[in-house]
Amino acid sequence: MKPRIFDPNRREVLAGLGACAAGVLAGGATPPVTAQLALQARASTLALGAGQPATPIWELAAVSHLRDVRLKRGDRCEVVFRNDLPVPLAPVWYGLNGPVTTDPLRGRAPAPPNAVETSIISIPNAGTLLADFRLFEDGLKQPARPLPIIAAETSPAVVDRDEVLLIEEWRLRPDGTAVPPGENPKDATPLYTINGQTSFELSALGHQRLRLRFINGSQRTVLAIKLEGHDVRVLALDGQPAEPFSARNGALVLAPGARVDAFVDAAASAPFLLHDGKAAHQVGSLKISDQLERRVPLAPPPLPSNDLPEKLDLRGALRFDVALGFPDAGWTRPVYFSTASAPAFRAKTGRTVMLALNNPGSVTAVFHLHGHPFRLLDKLDDGWKPYWLDTLAIEPGQTHRIAFAATAPGRWLLESVATDWAAPRLVRWYAVE
Repeated sequence: MKPRIFDPNRREVLAGLGACAAGVLAGGATPPVTAQLALQARASTLALGAGQPATPIWELAAVSHLRDVRLKRGDRCEVVFRNDLPVPLAPVWYGLNGPVTTDPLRGRAPAPPNAVETSIISIPNAGTLLADFRLFEDGLKQPARPLPIIAAETSPAVVDRDEVLLIEEWRLRPDGTAVPPGENPKDATPLYTINGQTSFELSALGHQRLRLRFINGSQRTVLAIKLEGHDVRVLALDGQPAEPFSARNGALVLAPGARVDAFVDAAASAPFLLHDGKAAHQVGSLKISDQLERRVPLAPPPLPSNDLPEKLDLRGALRFDVALGFPDAGWTRPVYFSTASAPAFRAKTGRTVMLALNNPGSVTAVFHLHGHPFRLLDKLDDGWKPYWLDTLAIEPGQTHRIAFAATAPGRWLLESVATDWAAPRLVRWYAVE
């Protein structure tokens, strides 16, 4: 049964909005709404500990959809968000680039408890996206789950199955409760799930072609996941198409928040192995129940372009140094964030921006750029890797250089967090004018 979270006035609101959209379209000003999405921030539970009570968690749920949220590139989506948690919250979209609804920290206040807010969000690019309210983790009383969102290509790739695999990390206390990120985990034990299950099983037919959308939904840990005995072909990173390549040894390495779209021809039953930098854990399995006719070897063409720039002007780029993670370098917790603070940098629309990201800390740091995907530059700054990213893990003492085309005017967030469960999430902002 589809959950009901809105009172009867909700249908009246939708009807009114639809009529309004139709009227505006008739006037030739605004395109119509083509998709609708109802989101709810709510309390829930997960069965994480054998023989223990279900673990209380918070989650962002799509109550308008029975399974995965699937939108299309080019959609104009009406999003209705209801906050049924006792703290102010708002969904933040990761991987949705360009001029979208104002992110909460950049001027739009988060929704108070029991509030319902409606907004219109354009979907300019296809890819694997993530909606999340964990940017507000300073106020969260329970660990929280994000919501994967698929924005389909206008000409989807031909596969037999398209599946989301959301990998999550928990710190479980002996009593079955879980420690929220940003707090000292003390004697809590790490635990990993796929799609909320401690032993995930994906059933498929032999020789089925699978599109697997891996998402590292963990908060603090760089993870590697491998499907034993299979050739894993990467076609997209962080929601953006890449030149297809085979994952080294079949393993995919994902920073927290990173996404990888991979194609796999199901060959035989095999385990999903997850490595957290300390040990390997079996977190699920691929189970083959029958066989299809053998097909030609996997050699997929690239996914359709999201129309990102083919070239970046590195010679004429604006260059900035950004040290990650220190308050005296301008970083602050989201709860204290204000755009009255000095920006990390400013750029004119249309300019190429190069950032030298330095991690002066003692553990790996994760960097996320809102608003624009970026290229990871080669060591000599004379070229870039053949893919786009929005999230990057940087080891202690290392500097990585990235570049992006500043195409979306506005104020955008930078995020940084150390890969330590107790470390705070930190933010800054930058301006494209």
